Amino acid sequence: MAVNLKGRSFLTLMDFTPEEIRYMLDLSHDLKAKKRSGIFNYGLRGKNIVLLFEKTSTRTRCAFEVAALEEGAHVTFLDSNSSQMGKKETLEDTAKVLGRFYDGIEYRGYKQQVVEDLAKYSGVPVFNGLTDIDHPTQILADLLTIEEHVAKPLNKIKVVFAGDIRNNMSYAWMYGCAKMGMHFVAFGPKELMRQIDKDVLRRANEVAEHTGATIEISDSVEAVKGADVIYTDVWASMGEEAQIPEKVKMLTPFKVTMDLLKATGNDDVIFMHCLPAFHDFETKMAKSQMELGFDIREVTDEVFRSKHSVVFDEAENRMHTIKAVMVATI
Repeated sequence: MAVNLKGRSFLTLMDFTPEEIRYMLDLSHDLKAKKRSGIFNYGLRGKNIVLLFEKTSTRTRCAFEVAALEEGAHVTFLDSNSSQMGKKETLEDTAKVLGRFYDGIEYRGYKQQVVEDLAKYSGVPVFNGLTDIDHPTQILADLLTIEEHVAKPLNKIKVVFAGDIRNNMSYAWMYGCAKMGMHFVAFGPKELMRQIDKDVLRRANEVAEHTGATIEISDSVEAVKGADVIYTDVWASMGEEAQIPEKVKMLTPFKVTMDLLKATGNDDVIFMHCLPAFHDFETKMAKSQMELGFDIREVTDEVFRSKHSVVFDEAENRMHTIKAVMVATI
């Protein structure tokens, strides 16, 4: 059956069938291979895309800009200081104006409702670059990376997310694994198990019933056995410094170490991270917190630089998958 995503927004993987996600992954593989061969289709020539950033980013902004430019599109970047959205102009009005100027809108910020409303009122495809409860462009890149590094179909893959299991990356992985029939384990402390968004878990489990996926929540290291992928994310972001003492105490037992990788029993297990990562003390935040007695590293430098780590392939794949999403929908 032919897949046509033209005019669709990319707000969450939950809006797409497994076949549609498969199509975007296949297109990503194709566009990546073409780029490496110096072939560009310029599928977005004459199109205009605006990037709305309430939250700063390196990978998301660069991936959208390079992907759009390579396909022939023009990009406008607006941060929270460059737009009246939500200040002197309502979100609805801003969306309607941008929809008249642009062929696609990317949003990276906080509330999922904002990206949903942009799609509702703009009349053009809207792309979710990250919200508090989802990060679908990251998961698409992660699935592409897994297919490049693990010689198994996705529905035979086991992904373990270690650490802060009630953050947006953990939720995004629940959605991705549920849709693609994968085995997902949220591996973290009991305190956070109780805080997982019940609606997110319910929706993931409902999809899993139809796709054969497994969604598991555990605080036991036994849960990592047989994992193909160990994944983690930072424990504290900028502006959350007050939470660091509590989070370090709670999450240190779930830090990704070589011992944790060995506990999988899989010599070929890969380590993934959405980045940026605290893996040493070369950043201002990690260094200053260590001086206060808090080791905020969610992964050891040994793991981060090991043969198991595919984090930079993963980062590159943000560009190829985002390009595929824009080409498919615009």
